Amino acid sequence: MDNFLFAVAAFVLGLLILGLVCVLKGATLADRMMSAQLLGTSGIAALLLMATAVSEPAIIDVALALALLAAFASIAFATSSGDRQDQE
Repeated sequence: MDNFLFAVAAFVLGLLILGLVCVLKGATLADRMMSAQLLGTSGIAALLLMATAVSEPAIIDVALALALLAAFASIAFATSSGDRQDQE
C-alpha cells in the first residue's frame, strides 16, 4: 500500500510541475493566481499522501500550514485586484 501512495504522490508532484509552467506562462493575473492555487492544492495532496505512507503526523501539520497560506494568498489577490479595479 505504501508503494501505491508514493506512486500517487509522485503523480501529483508531476502535475504540480505542469502547474508551475502555467504560473510562469499564464496570460492574465487571474490565470496565474488560479495556477498558484493549483500548486497549493497539489502540494497539500502530495504532503497528505506522504504523511499517510510514512505514518508521520508532523507532515499533516505542514500540509495544514500550506492550506492556510494558500487561503491567505487568494484573499490577498482578491483584495489587491479589487483595489486595482477601483482605481480605474
